[in-house]
Amino acid sequence: MHDIVIRGGLIVDGSGAAPVAGDIAIDGERIASVGGKAGPGREEIAADGRIVTPGWVDIHSHYDGQATWDPFVSPSGAHGVTTTVMGNCGVGFAPVRPDKHDWLINLMQGVEDIPGTALSEGMTWGWESFPEYLDTLEAMPRALDIAAQAPHSAIRAYVMGERDSIRGVATADDLEQMARIVEDAVRAGALGFSTSRTKLHLAADGSPVPGSFVEAEELLGLAQAVARGGGGVFQMVSDFTAPSAEFAWMRRIAEVTDLPVVFTMVQYEETPDQWRELLALTDAAVADGAQIIPQVANRPVGMLINLDSKTHPFSEHPSFEALRDLPLAQKVRRMRDPGYRARLLAEETTSTNRFWRPRMAQFHNMFRLGDPPDYEPAPETSVAAQAERQGWSPLSVVYDLLLERDGGEWLFFPFINYADRSLEPQLAMMNHPHSLVGLADGGAHCGLICDASAQTFMLTHWVKERTRGDRLALEKAVWMQTGRTAEVYGLGDRGRLAEGLKADVNIIDLDRLRLKPPYWAEDLPAAGRRLLQDAEGYDATILSGQVTCRGGETTGALPGRLIRGRRNAL
Repeated sequence: MHDIVIRGGLIVDGSGAAPVAGDIAIDGERIASVGGKAGPGREEIAADGRIVTPGWVDIHSHYDGQATWDPFVSPSGAHGVTTTVMGNCGVGFAPVRPDKHDWLINLMQGVEDIPGTALSEGMTWGWESFPEYLDTLEAMPRALDIAAQAPHSAIRAYVMGERDSIRGVATADDLEQMARIVEDAVRAGALGFSTSRTKLHLAADGSPVPGSFVEAEELLGLAQAVARGGGGVFQMVSDFTAPSAEFAWMRRIAEVTDLPVVFTMVQYEETPDQWRELLALTDAAVADGAQIIPQVANRPVGMLINLDSKTHPFSEHPSFEALRDLPLAQKVRRMRDPGYRARLLAEETTSTNRFWRPRMAQFHNMFRLGDPPDYEPAPETSVAAQAERQGWSPLSVVYDLLLERDGGEWLFFPFINYADRSLEPQLAMMNHPHSLVGLADGGAHCGLICDASAQTFMLTHWVKERTRGDRLALEKAVWMQTGRTAEVYGLGDRGRLAEGLKADVNIIDLDRLRLKPPYWAEDLPAAGRRLLQDAEGYDATILSGQVTCRGGETTGALPGRLIRGRRNAL
């Protein structure tokens, strides 16, 4: 008698192999058998007409603060994630001096757009060192497994002080202290080390992230500390303003330490073909034995804006000031008045923000998101194209779009990974033999971006619905976010459906699987607001042999644990 038998599903095992029909038996926390006809189970889950996959292994999230108060680590669990890795992009909350909590919150708020009030209210701290932070995380049961990386910014600020850590050159003593912290962190269970070198990452007060300007020797020294501590991933993000030079030190780190160097690769509007150069450099490095791995997204990084957003195309118009704080229904009622419409459209924005003012006028890159949400909108559906066809001003089109669905419609601004106005480059990046799919950013970008649904999007768009080009085979799409991610991050006990591995499983009605439009929620501490997006079609998610979600709702089971260090398949 097995504990659970998943009966009669189409098994997509996470290895990339073709799906097969059969049963899966689970005993305790482990998979007992895969395929064929299993014996009886104390609980039997009918999976006829369903696909059965490993739980998603998400290697890029920012739940570093939320994981200290939220046992459900939402919303990733609702999208089939059973393992998530935090501490990316060099930001995190350990180590920390007892009087510097607010400084790290300011940093996380700016870089990852997580409300500082929510972090201040929700985090109770209780640690100083990174190992103590892991102990705090380990004390809370959860609905999914979590892992952490050692963040460069926190480590540098802890050793050098916040001001010197931003642009100061580390002394030999500083480097020794930082290396000791990194080595201790990895020995305590960190899956690696992360750093940021992009101008997009700024603290809430506008200051750069510590580590943004450091010399390559410092990074090599800290990577060597990872290796001494037991090994792990070296994760980084950069603007690649000098790709060859940046790649040279990345390659040196990989060759000297034998660590996997995972770097974020995206398509920017300003350098739309740079990703091809980065892949060519990757191929050359890998051919010579270096572990260089580009981490790519599976959809555009796009800002989502509606009438309840802090910033939208009319938010800085004088006549909108009186509407700014009204409930949505009242805003919509006022804006449907023809006189008000004419007055608002006749006004000019008063915005002086150098980031927002030009973007609110980029009508060629502004689209209706719609229901179902369209993350690969055709150029002819842009606001600019629609305005030209109708003979209207682009702002008139925007005005009417924002009132659709009683003010619930969203404008979509895909500002990264959409320079070609299609996802063909993204498909090429994902299909590259050395790439790794991640960047879902769960827990982050609460006010503008909602990509924590990326694992679900992998199936809805790339497997089922894409019409503007090739799709992905189901088995490859599943492998990309299970077996592949688990392998790179040293999590060999999960990511596949095989006898003896962790019983982390999704049962999915692929025909019914869909993403709903995003919405605003005030579910963070201190009534913190964030964007969320729900899905339909997940029948059940199982973690370590316990059903944690059923029909999209949490069951209350909390078998999730802190992952300490890399592990081989069991």
